Amino acid sequence: MSDTDTLLPNGKGVWIPIDHGVSDFPVKGLENLDELIPLIAHADAIVAQKGVVSRYSSDANFVAHLSVSTRHAGARVSDKVLVGSVEESLSRGAKGVSVQVNMGSPDEPDMIERLGMITQDSHYLNCPTLGMIYPRGENLSVMENDDTQAAAHAARLAFELGCTVVKTKWTGSIESFEKVTSCVPIPVLIAGGPAGSSTKEILEIVHQSIQAGGGGVCMGRQVFSHENPKAMVSALKAIVHDNASVERAMQDFGL
Repeated sequence: MSDTDTLLPNGKGVWIPIDHGVSDFPVKGLENLDELIPLIAHADAIVAQKGVVSRYSSDANFVAHLSVSTRHAGARVSDKVLVGSVEESLSRGAKGVSVQVNMGSPDEPDMIERLGMITQDSHYLNCPTLGMIYPRGENLSVMENDDTQAAAHAARLAFELGCTVVKTKWTGSIESFEKVTSCVPIPVLIAGGPAGSSTKEILEIVHQSIQAGGGGVCMGRQVFSHENPKAMVSALKAIVHDNASVERAMQDFGL
């Protein structure tokens, strides 16, 4: 089985990013990774920075996130710089890599160039690559009548630059998200829903995304900050892989 098949069985995945501690800290749920990782290790992949990958890669499937900025960067806070390579990530035990681009950021051109460098190396090393593409920068110019609010453009950018899978925002409806999933032949994973959403609301969004042709989730805070991260991963997998109803997933895993 290839690493792509491992991370995205049948083209779908439940990926849990836990890289937030680089951008901000402390973060609820990320205080003790020794306790957290066994609770979420049954996810298809955990997305983390390279130091975390080195320490825990024998415990779960890891994707090394190569993009970093911190809350202290001032005007460059949205500029995600590279802090590793594909070759290094694989040597640390990762099964894939991840790069972030903030579309509309003043630093967008540099981030796109970095993404292209990583997908080039990934191509030669046969390494799955996640493009975390967020349409949210101050210079974002959404085309008229684009009810995806540039999410379709984000997915297209990832695909055309060689990503194996893309993470972008949920567009708010099945109809609009179908325009995102139908424009690329790679899995489209959604980020977490609005802050403050209930467990049921989050799972309903995930269920709708799957009905719209989505490939699953790449969802962090809604999982690792949840009162029951293990059950949340199990419920997400039931919805993404087994097309379970929200009610059934919540009932089966005590949510």
